[in-house]
Amino acid sequence: MVSYADFVTLLFAFFVVMFASTEADKSKAKQVSASVRDALAHGEVSDAILKALGRSRHDKGAPVQPEIFTVVQAPAPLAIAAPKDLAQSMATLSRVLDAELRKGSVGLKLETRGLVISLRESGFFASGDDAVSAGSFPALDKIATVIKDLPNPVRLEGHTDSIPIHNSHFRSNWELSSARAIAMMEVLATRYEIPRVRMAVAGYAENAAADTNDTDEGRAHNRRVDLVLLTLEGLKNEPGFAR
Repeated sequence: MVSYADFVTLLFAFFVVMFASTEADKSKAKQVSASVRDALAHGEVSDAILKALGRSRHDKGAPVQPEIFTVVQAPAPLAIAAPKDLAQSMATLSRVLDAELRKGSVGLKLETRGLVISLRESGFFASGDDAVSAGSFPALDKIATVIKDLPNPVRLEGHTDSIPIHNSHFRSNWELSSARAIAMMEVLATRYEIPRVRMAVAGYAENAAADTNDTDEGRAHNRRVDLVLLTLEGLKNEPGFAR
């Protein structure tokens, strides 16, 4: 019974500390911490609790060190550009990428989840390969300039058409779409110094088509890497997002 009581008391102290470290209302957290300190200082504290607090039974009348109950500052909210700011960025990209847009190697659209920049295979990759073409760097220079000025997370999504691939490098469209997304992430990180912590990659194969797969033109639109500047709404679906 004594061991069980010690365990319950320790568990209670643990949850109090957890509460205090995450409570946004500092004054409320401090009141809770002060109440627990007073209870531990004047109540009957078991040897296990005293040991956890770094004190002996002979010191139980001494005040508990306040460092044990230090309130941790809540993390600052993410500073992410709002959709209206992304609309301005889209206007900028529409202007500087005019040639690429007219040629059809790049696509732009603004969605609820963020600004989507479609980097189509014709302008950025060789057929069936994941190496980013050196000829695409002038366009990437313009895109990276805009990305670096925004705080939004970047999601790189690889896509293919519906024709199955099976060559010496890739066994399926899943592998090709994922490899292209990773390759583009590496270029953004190494060439343009965009922090990797801002980026995520995903491969969709042929399962998120942007156009029909019944025509050559439609399939060409589907073979792409979508670079998505996520809004807060889009970020809600990302792993690790604090809801």
